[in-house]
Amino acid sequence: MLRLVRSSRAFSTSLIRAGTQANVNPVAGKTADEIDVKIEPIPRHGEETETKRARLLYQSRKRGILETDLLLSRYAKLYLKDMTREELEEYDKLLDEPDWDIFYWATRNDNIKPCPERWAKSPVMEKLRELAENKEREVLRMPDL
Repeated sequence: MLRLVRSSRAFSTSLIRAGTQANVNPVAGKTADEIDVKIEPIPRHGEETETKRARLLYQSRKRGILETDLLLSRYAKLYLKDMTREELEEYDKLLDEPDWDIFYWATRNDNIKPCPERWAKSPVMEKLRELAENKEREVLRMPDL
């Protein structure tokens, strides 16, 4: 039996729940775990190299997940200033990936989220993985600007 449950939070949508069908999208017929949403990045044609560096630095620091912020901001501080245009393009494409995916790939958590072949062989990912190992066992914090 379907029952309409209204959320008590403001600006929240109502949910229809019925036993095991709670997370089934009636349009697609898929559960929430089966739906893969990919938002295409904004095309940036003709972006100057220094503008791209500044944007990538910002995007490395302001991801929304602290663990990924720490890894990517350290990576950006160490490598971004010396990267070629091609390396900047590759790093830009990596930043288009979901935060948790980047974190799992960098920390080699292949049992949770396997690293795609495209990134497994990437020099950017190799450097990021070296940083994630934190061999010096230093306390990680957001680098200064």
